[in-house]
Amino acid sequence: MCNLYSMTKNVDAIRKLFGGRNNAGNVPSLPGIFPDYPAPVVRNANGDREITMMRWGMPTSQRAMVDATNKRIRKLEAKGQKSDYKELLRKEPDSGVTNIRNVSSAHWKRWLDPANRCLVPFTSFAEYDTIDGKKVPVWFAADESRPLMAFAGIWTNWTSVRKAKEGEVTADVFGFLTCAPNAEVAKVHPQAMPVILTTDEQFDLWMMANWDKAKTLQRPLQDGALMIVASGEKEDQGQI
Repeated sequence: MCNLYSMTKNVDAIRKLFGGRNNAGNVPSLPGIFPDYPAPVVRNANGDREITMMRWGMPTSQRAMVDATNKRIRKLEAKGQKSDYKELLRKEPDSGVTNIRNVSSAHWKRWLDPANRCLVPFTSFAEYDTIDGKKVPVWFAADESRPLMAFAGIWTNWTSVRKAKEGEVTADVFGFLTCAPNAEVAKVHPQAMPVILTTDEQFDLWMMANWDKAKTLQRPLQDGALMIVASGEKEDQGQI
């Protein structure tokens, strides 16, 4: 599961590669993007594309939220405290789902049309490996220069409690698809890797095609297309 990536190119580089107007402002270098962090995303808007900032993490399924609420209620009852189920469910924190694999799930199907697809620009991403008994991030990129690429993402506008101290908010949120890993990633994380897009043809297919065509992109990047560019660091500062 990819829960850390970097985006160290400026907004002009994003615009030149993916197109679209800039509604994100002056995006700073982001060498370490973690779940629920804001990050630049390219989405369809009024027949064009736009670059905007969104929080990383799509809504968790209703079933998972109900399970979490029930667990919270059991703890309260064990302490002899009464609770309002509907209110607790509404306020249950949901930090979001960053990685999406099972696109046949009813939970995700509502967001698979072009209106909710997006490109998530990145320069490198990390998977965790165990080195000397410790979990450390291992950073992957196309090469040492960290050229700009994109994850195949989906987005929505959602009202929820992301953090208990923040309370209920309405925000644009995103996540990206995963698939089986290619040879390089499998050595570190054999379960999955993000779905990565690298060409104009792939960008257009993901953003505009019907789902039967777009879903063909949920596949590993070809073997040899990635390399390890750093390890052990929580941010990838290379080639900003």
